[in-house]
Amino acid sequence: MEVSALSAKFAREDALFNLSARTAAFAVLALFLGVFFFLVVGAWPALREFGFGFFTESTWDPVKNQYGALSPITGTLLTSAIALLIAVPISFGIAVFLTELCPASLKGSFGTMIELLASIPSIIYGLWGLLIFAPLYAEHVQAHLGGWAKSLGPLGVLFQGAPIGIGISTAGIILSFMVIPFIASVMRDVFETVPPILKESAYALGATRWEVVRNVVLPYTKVGVFGGIMLGLGRALGETMAVTFVIGNAYNISPSLFEAGNSIASSIANEFAEAGEGLHVASLTALGLILFLITTFVLIVARLMLSRMQKKTGGI
Repeated sequence: MEVSALSAKFAREDALFNLSARTAAFAVLALFLGVFFFLVVGAWPALREFGFGFFTESTWDPVKNQYGALSPITGTLLTSAIALLIAVPISFGIAVFLTELCPASLKGSFGTMIELLASIPSIIYGLWGLLIFAPLYAEHVQAHLGGWAKSLGPLGVLFQGAPIGIGISTAGIILSFMVIPFIASVMRDVFETVPPILKESAYALGATRWEVVRNVVLPYTKVGVFGGIMLGLGRALGETMAVTFVIGNAYNISPSLFEAGNSIASSIANEFAEAGEGLHVASLTALGLILFLITTFVLIVARLMLSRMQKKTGGI
């Protein structure tokens, strides 16, 4: 009798656990669909009014009720690309140093400092970028690159313009500082999962430290490394306040990275509180829908690539 009662108790607990887990999973799905539905409904007036031209036009004029999303889309993609170009190699160097070169007595301290950088509020990065970094960048980098622009050939167009310190390139650099802690922490963690015997075997065969990292560590951890990079990309795509401070907030598309621009997140942050009812609010909501779709697409592509990489390496 006691055994039967105990079995019934375990069965009830197991059923409750299954119900809780299923509820949590479906709640996430419901939240995702709810956000998507809200954005579609809110953006529909703008999408109906401007059609596909909303994605290809750069005009943004609240006075004339003319709106196009091309400038914010371009700014979002450019700043995120700049951030990854800078952050990935630096994060890789940090992770290699912490796992392969750093003395054991300092590894914990350095690792903690890297993780603390991720906890700094984005508005602090924005203030630092506007008040400290932008003037230094204008004086010591933009001024020199602008002078050398003609000697750089076709690439010179990227560095033309007045050295004012704010713009697309500044926003991308600030974003890189923000995503470095995320990517570096993930890379460090996955590098530490490499079995020591694999590295010791390579060293025994005469491999250098770089050869061990390139031929042993990276192949073993490439799935995790790619996941960390995608985490950083997702962080860069959706960043708001730091970008708002330093991007210039101008609806402008220019080949020069020194020119002011804007991003989807910065446009919404700047205008939503004061936007008039009608097409203005609908257009800002449409920008939010575009950002939602971009991040969702990035995550889906990342997941598919991770699955292919795991299959090639025999992962599950």
